[in-house]
Amino acid sequence: MNKYNAKKVEIDGIVFDSRAEGMFYEHLLDLMHDGIVESFEMQKPYTLLDKFPHPKTGKTIRAIKYVPDFEVIYTDGRVEVVDVKGMQTDIFKMKCKLFMFRYQIPLVLVKYNRTTKKFVEVL
Repeated sequence: MNKYNAKKVEIDGIVFDSRAEGMFYEHLLDLMHDGIVESFEMQKPYTLLDKFPHPKTGKTIRAIKYVPDFEVIYTDGRVEVVDVKGMQTDIFKMKCKLFMFRYQIPLVLVKYNRTTKKFVEVL
């Protein structure tokens, strides 16, 4: 269990950080079966700020990266980046803004609603 009480779960030999993330993976598989989603990639890293030399010391300052849960490519050509979120930290909120500015790809945050048993957008 991590600090946000999410339990890791294994599905199809893949370990997900939370049960909700694993359920979203299964949801995407269903959408692929239904012909709505063409493909998806998990944990694809995006560079938000490239590495650069420190102006005084010349030492390399590491790049800032964002690794969302899923990149989804729909059969109509749309691309969305999806993060399954329970808790939005201040660092996540900053990375979210930097990602959308740099890549101009919609970032969709989803949360599993236990009452409706569906994923709902939270951003």
